[in-house]
Amino acid sequence: MRRAGLLWLVLATPALAQPSGSFADFVAEFRGEALANGVSAQLYDSIMPALTPDPNVPNLVDTQPEFTTPVWDYIDARVSASRVERGRAALSRNRELFAAVGQRYGVDPYLLGAIWGMETDYGGVLGNTSLIRPIVRSLATVAWQRRSRFVEDKADLVAALQLTERNGGSSPIGSWAGAIGHLQVNPSNVVKHGTDGDGDGRVDLHNSLADALATSAVFIRSLGYQPGQDWGFEVSVPEGFDYLLATRDQLRPISFFAERGIARVSGRPFAETGTPVFLYVPAGKTGPKFLMTANYLVLKGYNFSDSYAMAVAHLTDRLKGGGSFATPWPRNTTFPDLAQRKAIQQALGALGLYSGAVDGRLGPVTQAAYARFQAARGEVADGFVTRTAYEALAAATR
Repeated sequence: MRRAGLLWLVLATPALAQPSGSFADFVAEFRGEALANGVSAQLYDSIMPALTPDPNVPNLVDTQPEFTTPVWDYIDARVSASRVERGRAALSRNRELFAAVGQRYGVDPYLLGAIWGMETDYGGVLGNTSLIRPIVRSLATVAWQRRSRFVEDKADLVAALQLTERNGGSSPIGSWAGAIGHLQVNPSNVVKHGTDGDGDGRVDLHNSLADALATSAVFIRSLGYQPGQDWGFEVSVPEGFDYLLATRDQLRPISFFAERGIARVSGRPFAETGTPVFLYVPAGKTGPKFLMTANYLVLKGYNFSDSYAMAVAHLTDRLKGGGSFATPWPRNTTFPDLAQRKAIQQALGALGLYSGAVDGRLGPVTQAAYARFQAARGEVADGFVTRTAYEALAAATR
């Protein structure tokens, strides 16, 4: 799974947590794993022992957001009118390249353009040395902080060392999380899918937009992207609809939802009613609603965040000349804080509706559990977790 890109994550510089064991101990312990995965002893010993933790890497051990940014605020900040304007100009300047990549790899050029805009503002931040730095040190810091709790940390550090070896001992540069180049691909996927898009015999995602686009296109296809298929459609949902059908566990043909009164907000008919989709209701019964294809889930494979995937999808449409969503967001919603979100998960667990982690991250699993709670109470089971949800669950578990 790919980590966060540069522009959608605030770069904080808190004092590092002190994991069990020193950084030097971690470097010594990790040597065996790196060598077992093909990194030479000569390279490892020439680079790793001299490293110190990067103080600019966010504290990933203890720090957790105190609130969740609503999806509409996230999208507003990243799909601004100025970013759309810059994106259209950038795609126009590189029209032939984007067309060639789209034709060769079968990935919508506007989708690649949207990822480019989201990740590095169309390459605009790649020269910012406060954001872009040698990734071996950054990834060693990340892996040490989290002490191998995430397999991806170690895999990306190994991959960064492998890329360093290919580069003659020079570490690739990228974000604090190790993502590389215009479209911010993590080292493991650069090793797997790195593609020479400009034909110069090398893969350089930082200096070659052609290489970056080709690599991301190959990566996206590996995630199951289906050429010619849209990411989804904004839709209207009739009164009385059973929102328990809004689950991504099972994709159903568009015809299934159309027969139940769901229609495109544009008024146009669905072109392919056999396309498998799921109903996504990110902001409850009063907010925008979407039928999402499997290509939306591919975006979550690129970055595992629904807000990110929604922003990329929307920016794709805006770059094509589309407008804002037809249904307004419920912007006056009050949300629970971190302690309350954890309490929501604990309460759902106590009621036998939730068995996941109590971490305050209200993703699809928690939302589905809350929808079942709503249904049991005879409410519209839209799964939208607000401050009201906390109060209702607190009362139900007293």
